[in-house]
Amino acid sequence: MPYRLLCSAVIAAVASVLLVAPHAAAQSLEIEPASPALQVGQSQQLEAFYVNADGERMRDTTVVFYARSDAAPTSRVGEVTAEAPGTHEIIALRPATGSQDRIVQRVSVTVAQAPVGEVAFAEAPAQVYAGTQVPLVAEARTADGQVRDDVAVQMESSNPEVATVDRLHRIDAQAPGRVTLTARAEGHEATTTVEVLQNPVASLTLSGGADSARTGDVLDFAATARTEAGTAVGDVPIRYAVRTDHTEEIAPGATAEIGADGRFVAEDTGQYTVVATSGGHTATHTVSVTPRGLEGAIEVVGRGRVSNVHTSDLWVWEAPDGRDYAITGTWGGDGEAYFWDVTEPSNITPVDTVTVDARTVNDVKVSDDGRTCVISREGASDRKNGVVILDCSDPTDVSIVTEYTNRLTGGVHNLFIYEDHVYALSNGRRYEIINIEDRANPTRVTDFELETPGHSIHDVWVDDGIAYSSNWDDGVVMVDVGNGVKGGSPSNPVEIGRYAYPSGWNHAAFPYDDAETGKNWVVAGDEAFPNGLNTENEPTIPAGWLHFVDVTDPDNPSEEARYRVPEAGSHNFWVDGDTLYVAYYNAGLRVVDLSGDLKGNLYEQGREIAHFKSHDPEGRIPNAAMAWGPQPYKGHVFFSDWNSGFWAVELTREE
Repeated sequence: MPYRLLCSAVIAAVASVLLVAPHAAAQSLEIEPASPALQVGQSQQLEAFYVNADGERMRDTTVVFYARSDAAPTSRVGEVTAEAPGTHEIIALRPATGSQDRIVQRVSVTVAQAPVGEVAFAEAPAQVYAGTQVPLVAEARTADGQVRDDVAVQMESSNPEVATVDRLHRIDAQAPGRVTLTARAEGHEATTTVEVLQNPVASLTLSGGADSARTGDVLDFAATARTEAGTAVGDVPIRYAVRTDHTEEIAPGATAEIGADGRFVAEDTGQYTVVATSGGHTATHTVSVTPRGLEGAIEVVGRGRVSNVHTSDLWVWEAPDGRDYAITGTWGGDGEAYFWDVTEPSNITPVDTVTVDARTVNDVKVSDDGRTCVISREGASDRKNGVVILDCSDPTDVSIVTEYTNRLTGGVHNLFIYEDHVYALSNGRRYEIINIEDRANPTRVTDFELETPGHSIHDVWVDDGIAYSSNWDDGVVMVDVGNGVKGGSPSNPVEIGRYAYPSGWNHAAFPYDDAETGKNWVVAGDEAFPNGLNTENEPTIPAGWLHFVDVTDPDNPSEEARYRVPEAGSHNFWVDGDTLYVAYYNAGLRVVDLSGDLKGNLYEQGREIAHFKSHDPEGRIPNAAMAWGPQPYKGHVFFSDWNSGFWAVELTREE
């Protein structure tokens, strides 16, 4: 849920209260330097001085500093680091002492870009073939090696008859010979020499692919350049493109794409011609694309309506008595977790309620043996928060075993149970690893925390000994906690790899392996509330989508596909086989086909099998779907909705 949004609101509210607090006597806080000016990459220590009612000025080490932006992260003791250019606000807070009120002082930090220290070629081929076009990368860099993307680099060729460089910094090789290319920016320059060779290519052929496909099918094409003698030329650059051949008189051209690796996909039906070019040679292949033809429906089987409070996460499991049960949490309420008998999904029955000291029980998980449940706490009255361990061996008579709060007092938003260990988020900063083999006496093992400035974490999921944490701006981070690929264990977590994307909205992750292609995927989900979060009387319109990241090579993860429903926002999701179940907030529950390779926007390709919007006229916010999280289980799909509670549905598909 919107952890960062709520934290920002709390900080803003506290700051506003502090600023209007009346002072019992004239007192002030002075910060030196008063107007800090830094360059990107620099740091500076701010000093605080307290001036009392008599005008006496003294250094004050009780003052706490914090930043309003990750662009200028600041330590509690006032060390500010310039991460991005602009004017950024730092808050200095002096706590109240005795009769002296709290004081808040704002400091504006001006950050300028560091000057260009050099120009360098990041990518520059030593040799190219005549008649081809090859990318060239020249960068303006600061003295410490940071790239200045805002500085234009000018390019010049010593002999345009041999080769030129266009405005996009691509080498156009004209004729055999040698040429010197010069890059210039802000008084600095760099040169590189390129040899243009005679082009040996006499023909170009295109293989692979298919003559027909469905929307969303990924086809692999391969172009081969050959000499007059038929020898393959492996180092000649080949470019791919796709042309749409209009098949209808009125409809616009269909959408398709092909990458530099020759992987083609179409989002709509039609005739497409794949074109490969190298120098003056061309090869083509036409593909007829038909509808994917997925038809399905979602039917409501049962309900567990919750109207008095917002519902959070769920977990469904088989208990030791052989019956099926579910637990759902609550958000912004009185710390309740509800237990349901779902053995007959058409007759969902509440069987027990556990109440703990919390405002929100955001996450709920059950151990593999079905005997231990762990729930998270936020907003506890004693501010200890942490997690609560339950004995759910008999879900009709659940008891509290113990609570665990060590290093978790700031609140636990999400957690996961894996092989007698709990992975619990601590105040949105890290995850703690806790051994619960003796669940009445849980013990701390270690933690895992990023080192990036301003880092935060929202979720963690563990599968096959790998922990996948979702870290907003830092993206998905994969950590070996027992898989062995990096020699990691619960007591020695070792990072495997990570993938971040520009929006910084990474909120959840779910790994899965595709048997058909042999690829390993991580689905990385967004969460964002650009229109605000309405908790009372109005629907919320979130934003965000799912990113499909190929992590087959964890050292080089690549985002290959996405699933984006217009004017809606993603939340939690689950992959079962080649089917994706998404709780897409205001767009409801969505079911998506993941069969085969993936590329492009799955929503536009007709991969959606069915969807269901969980409107409820008696909901916490009436008729406002806000699907939270799904779990496929024994032929049904159970999901929670923030506004209406607990649902059981069945997916039907046409053969």
